Amino acid sequence: MNKKILAAFLAAVMLFCLAACSADKKDDTIIKTDITFCLEWTPNTNHTGLYVALQKGYYDEAGLNVKIVQPPENSAATQVCAAGQAQFTIEAQDTLAAAFTADNEIGVTAVGTVLQHNTSGIMSKAGSGMNQPAGLTGNTYLTWDSPIELAIMKNVVERSGGNWEQVNIIPNTVTEEAQDVNANPDHAIWVFYGWGGINAKVSGVDVDYFSFKDIDETFDYYTPVIIGNNNFLKENPEAAKAFMEATAKGYEYAAKNPEEAAKILIESDDTGALTGCEELVLESQKWISEQYIADADKWGYIDSSRWNKFYDWLWENKLIEKQIDKDFGFTNEYLPQ
Repeated sequence: MNKKILAAFLAAVMLFCLAACSADKKDDTIIKTDITFCLEWTPNTNHTGLYVALQKGYYDEAGLNVKIVQPPENSAATQVCAAGQAQFTIEAQDTLAAAFTADNEIGVTAVGTVLQHNTSGIMSKAGSGMNQPAGLTGNTYLTWDSPIELAIMKNVVERSGGNWEQVNIIPNTVTEEAQDVNANPDHAIWVFYGWGGINAKVSGVDVDYFSFKDIDETFDYYTPVIIGNNNFLKENPEAAKAFMEATAKGYEYAAKNPEEAAKILIESDDTGALTGCEELVLESQKWISEQYIADADKWGYIDSSRWNKFYDWLWENKLIEKQIDKDFGFTNEYLPQ
């Protein structure tokens, strides 16, 4: 009888241990949400916060398995995101206008801005007379041939007293803007100062520059922004919030630690695009780290009045085929509250 009782007791203990081990194993195997982030360009300081969040483990801590990829050849990142091949990517408010007014509306939404203000403007060789928009009259502007881009250029040139009809317009095929304007004193080119302008400084090229947002606050639109796939946002709101919270931590870290953030970006680049550009990356990071949050209360916040004002201007100037509704195309609900 005693042997039977002991055997039954031992069997019960073994079952308990097996159940406990099984529970421990289950707890250790946390299922993470897979998220693919498709860059719109090769890695640069607009992307630093993403790589910081990845390297520092912020995504992992949030229960996310994040992969950062390049867009497929001959495919735009926005289309990749809209198709669900990536859950998030980077775009700009001006180029999103076409997506929001297409007959078959592209299913993406801006969920946060990378930079708080538009840091783009026109760069030319110092002393060539194009430090103000009117100075482009009689000179050459290198264009991407976008209707919105050309309308902005026409607006700023003519409002400053210049003659847009007398600006020579040629296609923009330049990859090194500073070197181009240095070699061609009659050239003016649209650059994003955090890269193109800083590259001029690093390269020792003296340039003149004027910013669009300083000329007209209408042109202080959001560029670049992070956009998300609408279906993913709807079906996975908690994962989307976790992603944006971890991403915000990455950019906040980069804002406070530009030198370390630059190092992380360089080490994370698997495309080879930043090889030999270490000084440019560092100086760009120092400058752009102050632009991530700037005068906003927090990283990523999109102000509805600025968002709407730019789209209203596009409609008033017949640059889009239909009017974009107020507050359409963006949300702040996925940002840390």
